Amino acid sequence: MLPGPLDALVDQFRKLPGVGTKSAQRLAFHILKTPREDTERLCDAIRHVKDSVTYCSVCHNITDVDPCRYCADDTRDHTLICVVEEPQNVNVIERSRGFKGVYHVLMGTISPLQGVGPDDLKIAGLLSRVDAGAVQEVILATSPTVEGEATAIYLARLLRPLGVRVTRIATGIPVGSDLEYADELTMGKAMEGRRDVS
Repeated sequence: MLPGPLDALVDQFRKLPGVGTKSAQRLAFHILKTPREDTERLCDAIRHVKDSVTYCSVCHNITDVDPCRYCADDTRDHTLICVVEEPQNVNVIERSRGFKGVYHVLMGTISPLQGVGPDDLKIAGLLSRVDAGAVQEVILATSPTVEGEATAIYLARLLRPLGVRVTRIATGIPVGSDLEYADELTMGKAMEGRRDVS
């Protein structure tokens, strides 16, 4: 039996993705042993993130300014949009240093088993951006999972009638894996080898 406050902290850590009971206990005991100033800085950092980080009104990437730095950057190619599932996927693509366009974050994938349909994603904003007429190509960079592939096929069917080129990243990314775990070289090759979606 842990003291109530420590047990409550363990319970909060256990809610984090990938953290089981033992890891949650290790984190809680680490916090307990950490000097008060360090824990205060951690609490302040968490509060600051919640207070100042939001989503870009254009692409839905995480940002502390609106629009985000990619959407506001005139040196980037705004005729080229790379569609990704989650904000962390933007960082993976940026690390490849080969993509100079802009992004659109869907905030997930179509997954009927999880109760996520097309209306739950940020698809309407993407269609509006393409419909405005300046976009020439949309790269579908969803993960090569069943849900990622289904989402890419669905988006391609919506985008093709709008007269824009629709491409899919090459399969340098292992099938069934997540973009978040791709290294820079693999991501760069996947972007270079993108293909038209038929």
